Amino acid sequence: MKKLLTLLLLTLPGAALCAEPAVDPREPDQIILETTETLRETVNDRRAEFEENPELLKQLVNRDMLPLIDTGYSARLILGRAGRGASPEQVDRFAAAISNVLLARYADGLLEFRDGGQFEVLPMKGKNSERMTRVRTRVYSETGTFTPVDFAFRKTETGWKAFDVTVEGISYVMTYRNQIGPRVAEVGIDQASEDIESGQLSLENLCPR
Repeated sequence: MKKLLTLLLLTLPGAALCAEPAVDPREPDQIILETTETLRETVNDRRAEFEENPELLKQLVNRDMLPLIDTGYSARLILGRAGRGASPEQVDRFAAAISNVLLARYADGLLEFRDGGQFEVLPMKGKNSERMTRVRTRVYSETGTFTPVDFAFRKTETGWKAFDVTVEGISYVMTYRNQIGPRVAEVGIDQASEDIESGQLSLENLCPR
């Protein structure tokens, strides 16, 4: 259960630098449902291959997941006030630093995602807009209990992009802002990015115990 939640959480910040994406016409709930199902089927079909060569799994993530994330927006939300005055290049490096760490965890977590019945996308409801639309999902354990996991999307020029995920009321953006923000304020964004890249500043998983 914990590994599955880690997988879902890592689909959000796993974005780094990538080629200019095409416009995606899909709605947010369709993006979550189709992406999850595609990943599950691909990993199940090629599990032995990925287990033998994890680098292929990272290539899969870069190809299928990165275009779905609003990396810069998410990074700036995480930085908050500590990121004021940061250049686009500094934000890009910060986002990439986080991405590289999380992608290494993603390769392991993705192999745990086996049963399509473990994940359910709920009907859309509430006040949604182009600035923020929430996709509610449930992640089921082997015993039938579930954990609510909500994905936040915003409309961009290239379609809907995810920028935050909330697990049992705990926001990924706010959690990492609280964890990383003080370091950025203390040493600056460049040093904080270097600390993440070198592993001196570790990123905790956002999962219920």
